[in-house]
Order: sequence, then C-alpha cells, then structure tokens
Amino acid sequence: MGRSNHSSHPLLVVILLHVLWISPGYASAADKHAKDFYIIYLGDGPGNGDEAINTHVNLLSSLDISLEEAQERMVYSYTKVFNAFAAKLSPHEAKKMMEMEEVLGVFKNRYRQLHTTKSWDFVGLPLTAKRHLKAERDVIIGVLDTGITPDSESFQDHGLGPSPAKWKGSCGPYKNFTGCNNKLIGAKFFKADGNLPNGEDRSPLDIDGHGTHTSSTAAGVLVANASLYGLASGTARGAVPSARVAMYKVCWAKAGCADMDILAGFEAAIHDGVDIISISIGGPIADYSSDSISVGSFHAVRKGILTVASAGNDGPSSGSVTNHEPWILTVAASGIDRTFKSQIDLGNGKSFSGMGISMFKPKAKSYPLVSGVDAAKTKDDQYLARYCFSDYLDRKKVKGNVMVCKMGGAGVESTIKRYGGAGAILVSDQYLDNAQIFMTPATSVNSSIGDVIYRYVNSSRSPSAVIQKTREVRIPAPFVASFSSRGPNPGSIRLLKPDIAAPGIDILAAFTLKRSLTGLDGDTQFSKFTILSGTSMACPHAAGVAAYVKSFHPDWSPAAIKSAIITSAKPISRRVNKDAEFAYGGGQVNPRRAASPGLVYDMEDISYVQFLCGEGYNATTLAPLVGSRSINCSSIVPGIGHDSLNYPTIQLTLRTAKASTMAVFRRRVTNVGPPASVYNATVTAPKGVEITVEPMSLSFTKASQKRSFKVVVKAKQMTPGKILSGLLVWKSQRHSVRSPVVIYSPSSD
Repeated sequence: MGRSNHSSHPLLVVILLHVLWISPGYASAADKHAKDFYIIYLGDGPGNGDEAINTHVNLLSSLDISLEEAQERMVYSYTKVFNAFAAKLSPHEAKKMMEMEEVLGVFKNRYRQLHTTKSWDFVGLPLTAKRHLKAERDVIIGVLDTGITPDSESFQDHGLGPSPAKWKGSCGPYKNFTGCNNKLIGAKFFKADGNLPNGEDRSPLDIDGHGTHTSSTAAGVLVANASLYGLASGTARGAVPSARVAMYKVCWAKAGCADMDILAGFEAAIHDGVDIISISIGGPIADYSSDSISVGSFHAVRKGILTVASAGNDGPSSGSVTNHEPWILTVAASGIDRTFKSQIDLGNGKSFSGMGISMFKPKAKSYPLVSGVDAAKTKDDQYLARYCFSDYLDRKKVKGNVMVCKMGGAGVESTIKRYGGAGAILVSDQYLDNAQIFMTPATSVNSSIGDVIYRYVNSSRSPSAVIQKTREVRIPAPFVASFSSRGPNPGSIRLLKPDIAAPGIDILAAFTLKRSLTGLDGDTQFSKFTILSGTSMACPHAAGVAAYVKSFHPDWSPAAIKSAIITSAKPISRRVNKDAEFAYGGGQVNPRRAASPGLVYDMEDISYVQFLCGEGYNATTLAPLVGSRSINCSSIVPGIGHDSLNYPTIQLTLRTAKASTMAVFRRRVTNVGPPASVYNATVTAPKGVEITVEPMSLSFTKASQKRSFKVVVKAKQMTPGKILSGLLVWKSQRHSVRSPVVIYSPSSD
C-alpha cells in the first residue's frame, strides 16, 4: 500500500482486508439472498478460451439459474493463465458452489488500497552506468496500479523501435485516452463491478497520479529540468529508460482495488508477455493460497516472471509486513540524503524547522499566531478545535492568522485556506521523516517543538509567526522510513521479510494534471511532476533494478534475479534502525552490483510447494494456488533445510525464549561470475549465537556450476521480542555475496 505525502488522500489509507473462506453456516437467514462478488477457482488448466468460458457459465447455471442469468452474473472468466471465474453470488450459492467436485476454492471479493532525479544517483545507478541497451529495450515492466498518463514526457518513445516480438498485449482505443507508443506499449483497465467513481472513464487513464508516478520511477525516459515548482530539480528518469511499460489499471479513485480486478490484471500481464510485474498494492493476508496477489504472483513466477511488491505502510508496528510470499520480492521504503523543510520564525526571535512542502512565499514579515483551542467557537468545542476541524472553529478567529493545530485529521490546511487563515503549524506525535505537500503556507513539527510553540502562544499577549517557503536540506542516509512495514513475517516464522529496501521517501516522478497535488478542495496546485512517499514509491525502484538485472541476464529465473538483488545490497546501519533486518531485509538496493552478483541462490517452483507443505498446507488448502488437488505433501521430497527454501537470507525463530535452539540450513549457490572462482566464507555471529558453515570454501571450475553447503545456527535463550543480526558472506577476489542471518525470539511463547 502506498503512503501519500498528502495524507488526506482516501486511496492511501491503510485498510486491513482479509479474503474469507466460505464455510458451512456462513449465511444467515437475513443475508442468504444478498449477492456479492466471489472468485471461484477450478482444477486443471484453463484449456481453450471459449470452451473454458462455456464450462464456467454452465457451472454457474447449475445453481438453478438460467444460462442467460449465469452470463449476466459472471464478470470475469479467467482462461489464459488461471482456470477461475468471478461472479455475483449469494452466500448460500457460494456455499453450494464450494460443495461442487470441480471447485477448488471460493473466496469473497475484497477491496485493497494503494500502498526520480536524486534517488537513482543515490543508490549508485548514475546516467553513466553500464547498460545493455539492446536487451533493455526488450524488457517489459507490467505495472498494476491506478492507470497512466500517456501524454507524460516520461513515456515518450523517441529513438525506441517497435515493441518486442514476444509482446502479445494491446492498447485501446479508449475514451479520452490518447493511446500507446513504442514506450508505453500496452494499457488495459479492469473494473468488474461497473460502478465508476466520479470523473473516471472506462479507460487506463490515470486521474489519481499514483500509477503514473510508479511507472515513471521504474522505467521513465530522461526528462531534463524536472522539478516540483523548482524543488528536487534535475533529470527525472527510471532505472531502465529504454525498457517498455505496460499498464494494468486495477485501482480506482475512492473505490480501491478489487481482488477480482487484480487477478484479471495479473492474468493479462502474464499472457501479454511482461518480464517484471510491479504492484504497489497490498493487504496483510497471511494465507498464501487465497490472497489474490499471492495467487497471481505464484502463477507469474511459474511463467518466469518476477513480481515486485510493496511491503506496506503500517510501520513501525511489528509483524505488519504484507506481500510476504517467498516468490515475491518484498520492498521496504528507505530515505535518501535530502528532505524538504520550512523555517518557522516566531515573534520572540526563535526559529524552528518544520517538515513539509509549502511553495508559498510570505507576503508579510509576521502574522498573529493562534492555537486551535483559542479559535474554538465555544468552550465545549475546544477539545476538537485543537485539531482545527472546520466544524469547531470560529472563522473570524482564523482569518489572517497562522494557526497551531494538533495533527489528527485530513485536510486541515484546506479549512485554514477556506477560512482565510495565513498558514498552519501542524504538531504531530509521530516521527516525521517524509514531506507532506500543503495547499497553503504550512509545515509539520514534532511534539517537543510543538510544546515550545504552544508555551509561546500562551505566554505572550501578541504572539506572531511566519512560515517561510520550503527549501531542500541534506540529511544522513540511508535509513528506513518510520511508516515502512516491519517483520517478522506474519505468514511464516521461517522466512525473513521484507527482502530489500529501496528509496521511498520524497521521490520526484511524473504525475497527472487531472488532479491537484493534494487532491483537496480548493487546491489550485498542479504539476507534471510531484514528490510522493511510501512503500508504493520503493516498489518501482526495486522493480526497475530487477529489470536492469534482467537486461544483463535475460535467461535468469525470478529466484536468481531476486537473489542477486538481496545478496548485493548495501548494508544499512542497525544503530539508526532498531528493527534491523525486519525493517530493511538484505539492505538497500545496489543496482550495478546486483547485475554482477558472483553467486545466486536459485530455485525451482517445486521448492515453493515444499515450503508451503512445511508450513502446514495440504492438498485442499494448496489447490486454489496450484490449480489442482493432486499435491500430496507427504510424498514430496522434503525441502533442503530448516526452511525448505534455497533462500538468500536465513531466519531462525526460537521455539521458546527460555531454551536454546539449533537449526540446520542447507543452501546451494550457482556460479554466475568468472568460470574459475574460489569463494571463502566469512561469518559474523552476535553474542550468544554460534554460526558454523560447512564447507568454508567453495571452488568452481566453470560457469553455472553449483555447490552446496550447510549453515548451523545455535542460539541460547534470548529476551522475548529481541532480534539478533548475524551475517554470512562468501568472498572471492571480485565478489562479495552477503546473506543476513537473523535470530529472533518471539514476544510470547
């Protein structure tokens, strides 16, 4: 899910949504006949398109409805990649369908929400970086998002030839959509329920700006002199400016992103021939077999397509990471070495820096400073007036004044502007590390600065202040965003998530002119580029890096690309990130090193099934994911170690904080560096933990040669909730392959 720097945006509020399994007794007498959308998974392959559609309609009509009504009720028939359909059913009908032999699973449709000049230079991918342009032009990034702005300069196709021969996608024509070109080679939309929000057409056009921003971050062409009203000025570009973009609009303003639309987007992207899928959407569902993003990305990985997804914006809460499947590259948000601040000058001579983007130059040297409490309509309104909620403020006490407000509601600056205020100082109890765009002179300060300002207001007969225009400020980096979701993985105690961190704070990228910068009533600020924050912004950075690696190694598997990105990452200091690997995974993306990792931890699809069997899944619960009830976990050869995965990271979760634990992790690496290479192991173990590797040296005589080793981790009892960080590094003369080793003691037994 994406976090906007305009916090009032309804699409970017994090909502926890769970797909519901249809079980006996689900429907009450009152709702037995009420209809909703459900996704129905069937066995075997989809087969012929028309034949599969007829099968779906006939199956639906077996619910004692006519063929005509069945056709009307069915909104999607997934036949290209999945064998499934989405239809309108009552809970009673859904229960009856679940009892049919052909049906593997029935899930209620739910709605999810949406979770760069400087950033690419910061992570070490300058314009001068080595590129395989011919291969890069053949890479296609499929983006599932809010649509795209085809007229944006970031998607111009100057110098690009025709679409790659493998491309099977299409683009309209659509109403009010100018069409595709050799850069934006595909655009589709998915909206099954038919209820279009105001201002939206049935087209891939982006009226929100989120999809335009993410797409251009991943693969936008070079745009000189890009900025937001002069801020963050430079050349805007994606990681792979020569790669192609295909947009699959599955999210709609105010309506969110429906599971059935997301699944349709995945099916189309897989069928069309994309190489990488970028999806900045999520809902923290721990069930790998029923989540629409999990199912879609699993089918993608089986076709050789890596899905890159945002980790979520529920941080810093523990265990909040979403999109945590082992076949997904899960991306946390990190900061780069700049931020945006506005100086507050008080009438007593003191000055403070506030966080945020306010492009308004003050017209006077100072303005009267008034707290929300003092501007309340009545004494009874004072409590809510401190948040500057419009219904509780006296317009006359706001007009011409700079207001001091507790941050707690959306659109405060809209109220201040409407009431004729001169600006707003918003006092936040949260850690401030990303810049919100304001539609009036405004800035945010932390509670300690806020207390100083409140004391000044209450101690002076005529307090005054002025908010200066925002300036760009250098800061230490990288660091993990406070809002970025943290591990441990709620889906599995054996799998470290997130995988990687990428820039997600104050990212400049393309936007839409269909929407103001804040989306608030009365905002007259529009720009072709804007600055946004969230794991939504981090995800396309990692997707762009994956496409960059793919351009050097077109035949690499999704697991190999993922391994290259994780093991080449730049370390992030634990001193400023107490959640350690649960905050940043392997570290911050390091694109050029990822293109030449030396060794990769590769794996086949069966490894994921072995992993799920080890997690307690069985033939019934795996069926919707793999498309068959034929999986027999007891007959599958056990996985290769404690976690059953050849994963590039290692996590040991103690069974109990009161006893020591030992686990053996078996791993296998493939030589993708010089044919004749020797790698020696270097192990760093935290206090109270013993880590041994056998053998300690790996010799290779040719490319693609594989070598196996085992890692034994022994941990003594630990304080509940504690995270310890170890490290295994395989070093050769030219390469360093890093694998974090995390030891975690659960908060409760």
